[in-house]
Amino acid sequence: MDPPPRPARRRFAGRRRPAAVWPYLLIAPTVLGAAFLLVYPLVRNAVMSFQHFGLAELIRGGAGWVGFANYRTVLEDPEFWTVVKRTFWWTGLNVALIMLFGTLVSLMLVRLGRWMRLAVMSALVLAWATPVIAATTIFQWLFQSRFGVVNWLLVKLGFDSYRDYTWFAHGGATFAILVTLVLWQSVPFAALTLYGGLTAIPGELYESARIDGAGAWQIFRLVTFPMLRPLFALVTSLEVIWCFKCFAQIWVISEGGPNGATTTLPVYAFQIAQSLHKYDLGSAVSTLTVLILLGALVFNLRRMFRQEGAL
Repeated sequence: MDPPPRPARRRFAGRRRPAAVWPYLLIAPTVLGAAFLLVYPLVRNAVMSFQHFGLAELIRGGAGWVGFANYRTVLEDPEFWTVVKRTFWWTGLNVALIMLFGTLVSLMLVRLGRWMRLAVMSALVLAWATPVIAATTIFQWLFQSRFGVVNWLLVKLGFDSYRDYTWFAHGGATFAILVTLVLWQSVPFAALTLYGGLTAIPGELYESARIDGAGAWQIFRLVTFPMLRPLFALVTSLEVIWCFKCFAQIWVISEGGPNGATTTLPVYAFQIAQSLHKYDLGSAVSTLTVLILLGALVFNLRRMFRQEGAL
């Protein structure tokens, strides 16, 4: 009796190895491009912060090492700490308002009819898709002193004191305009993201809460927010990044003025580097900005994971 045939060996084992490499080869251009566009500028900025790098070094090269001298100069400057406090105030105010209005708009979208919901979502997407510089220019036109729509409307409503009012000459008014601009650009993302999370919550949970006699606020506090806690934490973290590093809107409208009332850390670093040609100090401020933002995000993420573990 002939012995049973031996099972076939992996004849194509050697051919599978090249196939396993293909995914890495396909993503390699993207990874290399991201490393060149993101990692290299970050490393180059960090290296420059430890050098004496002014306009002369930019032209002829040969920057010398100075260690932590640039950081000592920045940290010993009272203006730096004033800008840090203003940046935290700017970020906290914007993020709080964005999350508040984003949550309210998302809850409104759930209750709207189909066609009205589609119209509101389309408007949100259009506002979100508007380029930053274009949106900033529109706000400049709206608040223009003599021909701006805002002044014209306020005068028509009986507020004659706003005739030819120069909004951008007052620090508080300029700050409020910038906050409004950032809200207009950021609320659509928060609202649409949270709306997507709301649609995933089972309706039975809301029905049970209503049967138990819970009101609208109790339903949100005991059902909606616990179910969307990770999504709220994620959107908050993204908005912190967006607001903390906000530069284009501030620079185009006020360049950090008037009298430094709207100068945040990114604007401060640009002013030092470009206006004073102190690229080493500007790099030190930029590196400190990244470290401060990284610390805030790590704190927020750790708190989020701790809360998730407690549930």
